[in-house]
Amino acid sequence: METLGRVLVIVPTYNERDNLPRITERLRAALPEADLLVADDSSPDGTGKIADELAAQDDQVHVLHRPAKQGLGAAYIAGFRWGLGEGYDVLVEMDADGSHQPEELHKLLTALSDGADLAIGSRYVPGGKVKNWPASREFLSRGANVYTRIMLGLPVRDATAGFRAYRAGTLEKIGLADVESQGYCFQVDLTLRTCRHGLRVAEVPITFVERTVGTSKMSGRVMAEAFWRIFQWGVAGLPGRLRGRRS
Repeated sequence: METLGRVLVIVPTYNERDNLPRITERLRAALPEADLLVADDSSPDGTGKIADELAAQDDQVHVLHRPAKQGLGAAYIAGFRWGLGEGYDVLVEMDADGSHQPEELHKLLTALSDGADLAIGSRYVPGGKVKNWPASREFLSRGANVYTRIMLGLPVRDATAGFRAYRAGTLEKIGLADVESQGYCFQVDLTLRTCRHGLRVAEVPITFVERTVGTSKMSGRVMAEAFWRIFQWGVAGLPGRLRGRRS
């Protein structure tokens, strides 16, 4: 099993003042050797100030203050660039709301140690679970992943998942300069890039728990962006997939 090196967990925040201290405490207990970067989009509820207070108490907590709310994808890109510039070997995506359990992070890191270039915490592989979601929300999520697999030909059951770990080299290979997608479409975008570069994607089962504090950032605009971009990527990649089936 490979030694991974320095791990950075990136947590984007917007109005998560009640959740951030809890998720920070859980992460630091579950994986004390990992560092945390809070990427706050100028939350009007004071989340950024709380992040600064946490960082003042713990040298392994860092804060990236961003000028405005620019979407999940932009926040993660900024966090990735910060982490790569600081020399981290593994960069992890994790939500602040508790839906991604820090206690399961070791599963993602084990998958990287076993040779994966990207490890995804999956709700829809055997052993994966969703807790406290209404049936309508889970139906939409599962449907979005089926649509993604059909349109893009991805061998991934949960391409929209946001709990994932990348090797630094993976992010450098797939490129971040021209990534424009936001919302959960951002996750599909980077998964597609990883697969198209011939890199190894591993899915490990996790239990996704719906938030109990605060409000979801999911919206009709986010869903519309994902539907349209995936359609465009699917149409653009269709000739190559057809050639591959003929050969």
